[in-house]
Amino acid sequence: QVQLVESGGGLVQAGGSLRLSCAASGSIVSINAMVWYRQAPGKQRELVAGVASGGSTNYADSVKGRFTISRDKNAVYLQMNSLKPEDTAVYYCRAAGPLMYAWGQGIQVTVSS
Repeated sequence: QVQLVESGGGLVQAGGSLRLSCAASGSIVSINAMVWYRQAPGKQRELVAGVASGGSTNYADSVKGRFTISRDKNAVYLQMNSLKPEDTAVYYCRAAGPLMYAWGQGIQVTVSS
């Protein structure tokens, strides 16, 4: 099993930056992809950015050029720059492998205008 714990959220003004971290523990060798999702009030959860074990990345169009995802052996990070009020959401980390997946508990990001 894999456990995920997010950190780094909070309140920031529009135009500011935050860096989210997601630390993985447990059977981390089973992880292939690590992905950040977010869910704003009244909206469906959406993919923000993902990174595969080989290092390839993908981003939602709404965050391209502003967010950067990276990972090391047992963590994934999301550097968020030029934040906008519409980035306000609960951000979730997800790890997936051939025989497993796991979600973090979520962390709040609030961007004030």
